[in-house]
Amino acid sequence: MSDPTAIAKGLEGIVIDTSNICLIDGNAGRLIYRGYDIHDLAAHTTFEEVAYLLWKGELPTRPQLEELQRQFSGARSIPESIISLMRNFPRDSSTLDVLRTIVSALGVGQPLQKPDIPQAITLTAKIPTIVAAFERLRRGEKPVPPRPDLGHAANYLYMLTGQVPVKEKVDAMNTYFVCLADHGLNASTFTARVVASTWSDMYSAVTAAIGALKGPLHGGTPGPVLEMLQEIGKPEKAQEWMSAQLAQGKRLMGFGHRVYRTMDPRAAILRDLASKITDKDLFQLAQEVEKTGLELLRKKNPDHANTNVEFYSCVVMHSIGLPTDMFTPSFACSRTAGWTAHVIEQAANNRLIRPRTDYAGPRDKIVMAIDKR
Repeated sequence: MSDPTAIAKGLEGIVIDTSNICLIDGNAGRLIYRGYDIHDLAAHTTFEEVAYLLWKGELPTRPQLEELQRQFSGARSIPESIISLMRNFPRDSSTLDVLRTIVSALGVGQPLQKPDIPQAITLTAKIPTIVAAFERLRRGEKPVPPRPDLGHAANYLYMLTGQVPVKEKVDAMNTYFVCLADHGLNASTFTARVVASTWSDMYSAVTAAIGALKGPLHGGTPGPVLEMLQEIGKPEKAQEWMSAQLAQGKRLMGFGHRVYRTMDPRAAILRDLASKITDKDLFQLAQEVEKTGLELLRKKNPDHANTNVEFYSCVVMHSIGLPTDMFTPSFACSRTAGWTAHVIEQAANNRLIRPRTDYAGPRDKIVMAIDKR
């Protein structure tokens, strides 16, 4: 029997509830959404189908998918007042800071109501519009309105560039969105569920989730992975560069995961995708850096040395044409589906999330009069 007074730093290994949304089998390296393996979903579904699956528990029929697409298209636009607000932000602002602020602003005046799927659709549809609009504003360009005839991935790329993207890029963006749509009780999803457990609203929960996503130990790491590859530059320099990093006590980005004890299945999918769409020299460099990093890390800790999703995410996103500081905001364009699914599940069978800490400070201090201090 486990010790109820034992401390689990970071809540590691603690099971706080049941969920029907996502299974992560860290030992087998499997990721399952509502019963479907991520490899199968990445190969055969669109992001819209996966969002429907996360919210409703089953993949949609054709009429259900067409209705969801219609709802997405109708919810994508953001008010001109929001565009004007973004124009006032400094151009060097973090896109995630802007996104967090705008999602919060969209919630102003909304009634306090139980989270539901229409709210989930609204937020999932609008977040790419917010991200793309600010990206263009900070480049000194006008935002591109969403197109109702394009899917989630294609419309996102269209709003960023003003050009209808080629199928190869749309397919790559869609695969990325499918792979990142949910991942169990990660830091941002847990944050969203904590907020939802207080009977707060969907906008507050997603705003809080974006704040958690910003951290470099969570969603904010794909950029540094690409920076690592660019610093190394050539495959033959990987060993020297990475050994020096470890000797200085620094982390190698793109490796290790709290749950997986084998390769992250999403990394395997994105590595295969990268092999098809990435410049040959960059892909060869990424392969060598991955191989070298695993060899060095496994000498120190075999159980935690595995490639995670951030490693090949950066290669794919770079190949699609996104700048590095757009990687994590693009993550949010996908993960909103998972956040909102968990918020709805939390609200359906709620108990206030309220863990404890073990007090380790003094207990017997005595207040003295001010003139004696």
